[in-house]
Amino acid sequence: MTLLSRRALLAAPALMLAARHAKAAPARRIVSVGGAVTEILYRLGQETEIVGVDATSLYPADALKTKANVGYIRALGAEGVLSLNPTLVLAAEGAGPPDALQLIAQAGITIVRVPDRPSADGIVERVKVIAQTLDMPERGAALIQEIERGFAELTDARARIKQPARALFVLSFQNGRPLVGGQGTTADAMLALAGATNAASSLNGWKPMSDEGVIAAAPEAIVMMSHGPGGAAQDPFTFPAFAATPAAVKRRLVVMDSLYLLGFGPRTPAAARELMAALHAEQIKAANP
Repeated sequence: MTLLSRRALLAAPALMLAARHAKAAPARRIVSVGGAVTEILYRLGQETEIVGVDATSLYPADALKTKANVGYIRALGAEGVLSLNPTLVLAAEGAGPPDALQLIAQAGITIVRVPDRPSADGIVERVKVIAQTLDMPERGAALIQEIERGFAELTDARARIKQPARALFVLSFQNGRPLVGGQGTTADAMLALAGATNAASSLNGWKPMSDEGVIAAAPEAIVMMSHGPGGAAQDPFTFPAFAATPAAVKRRLVVMDSLYLLGFGPRTPAAARELMAALHAEQIKAANP
């Protein structure tokens, strides 16, 4: 008993010092800018360290309900971010404006830019950057393994699609004219993951398409977000040009959640599988009678 008591007494100062350091270590206060960035932080179990998110952080739903909203990803206000006393800002590429980020950096706040490539490798890179920044290699590796497994299953499913559907991704309607996703857009990348052919592949970026262009594109399906830049998705088949397309024959319209569809975060393999099933339902049914 005496020996144990002496050991305890000798160890006590070290334990007290360790406890003092633990209390002194400041907790991270993270501002997350970008829907996929926020989603990854939640998947890594870091939601308690988030003090603010941007308006695109729609998933999980608790993010915008329980965290301060610092504004739209490309229209951040330095004052709003700094008022949260953050220790770290994780911002997706494309976040801005540059002047606001510069003011935040000048205030001594660490800003880490998170890659924004819409691809399987790009998503893995996002997770790596965030996990490395937060010194969470094990959790990061586990999430990456899950994502890569999802993409591997998606690749196998895509190989069974023999006749890719021609799909047109409509972001919104502006004065009756559709804004569609051409090459180099997140829409083009998602359609490819889902095994579909982009009917707007002759265009680069997000471009308006004329009535003649819609008819010439001859899409077999229309893909839209449930809530786009112009609000809730409109019924495209109420427009004459769309009513004249093959998609109108069977009213093949696929509407999905915006972040789920184009966020390119951890749920992307599942979103691509869902889109694939919607665009190729007949082929999938024939292959699995």
